[in-house]
Amino acid sequence: MRVSVLGAGGWGTAFARLLARRGHEVTLWARNPDTARTLDTVRENPTYLPGVSLPCERLAITSDLPRAMAEETVVLAVPSFAVRSLLERIAPMSDSRKVYISLTKGIDHATRRTVSDLVREAAAHRAVFALSGPSHAEEVGRDLPTAVVLAGNDHELGVALQQALATPRFRIYLSSDLRGVELCAALKNVIALASGVSDGLGFGDNSRGALVTRGLAEMVRFGRHLGVRGETLFGLSGLGDLVATCTSEHSRNRRVGYRLGRGEPLSAILSGMKMVAEGVYAARVVHEMAAELGVDMPITDAVWRLLDGGVAPATLVDEIMTRDPKWEAL
Repeated sequence: MRVSVLGAGGWGTAFARLLARRGHEVTLWARNPDTARTLDTVRENPTYLPGVSLPCERLAITSDLPRAMAEETVVLAVPSFAVRSLLERIAPMSDSRKVYISLTKGIDHATRRTVSDLVREAAAHRAVFALSGPSHAEEVGRDLPTAVVLAGNDHELGVALQQALATPRFRIYLSSDLRGVELCAALKNVIALASGVSDGLGFGDNSRGALVTRGLAEMVRFGRHLGVRGETLFGLSGLGDLVATCTSEHSRNRRVGYRLGRGEPLSAILSGMKMVAEGVYAARVVHEMAAELGVDMPITDAVWRLLDGGVAPATLVDEIMTRDPKWEAL
């Protein structure tokens, strides 16, 4: 295959490396020309994936977008807030033969649409897939065993991609629940923020275990209203990624939550970050959608109120812990 990966952050870089080592011809696109030159010269991404060598063969690095768009398969590896503007740029360069794969774990906060929806609208494409699951770039870049799910509506093409992209250390499952996989990828980031807050407040494993479990219950309630399948919610893009994101030291969302729990203001946290914590952007969208759907999501609501600056972390914990007694249910 000839593949372009648009976005030279940690995950885009790790995935481009994986594809090149798999034997595909890969073009990694970086928005900043200086970044592209650095990656091409040192064959490493010192900012987002330090210590991971990039192969010299089969991996070209460029800031020339038309050059990158010459490939047949296009992988989107940019933050959710950058997807629409990027699609506007590449739509004139697209054609019916291209296949799109989204690595973005977020929802467009202006339109509340998933990345696959935006691709179909901008590029008039039906061959759109999303790849998600517990897949931190730091581990994929070092070839640690990882399992993900590839979701799309073209079964035959999905099988071909599954076989072409998988490696002995990167196992891929298939799903036809495209929108469900994308929604789960966004929802779990909000719960990961809450898990980080709990850790930042000095709480323990009991608290984290409860947050993950009740956070999953919120994801299930929300997902059911939007037609997300059960196997998706309890699969790799749902429960699997939720556990990894809520517990890992690699998790940017957990890290932001941790610092919020320690009392740091959100503006100071974000201004010092080089990478994007998607949960910060997803929280508002999910909070508003849940309110409109009438879905009870107390953890998500607490995260949004904290991000909005209206209440202290410890106060939210007290509110959640003293809610009216309930039966355990999803």
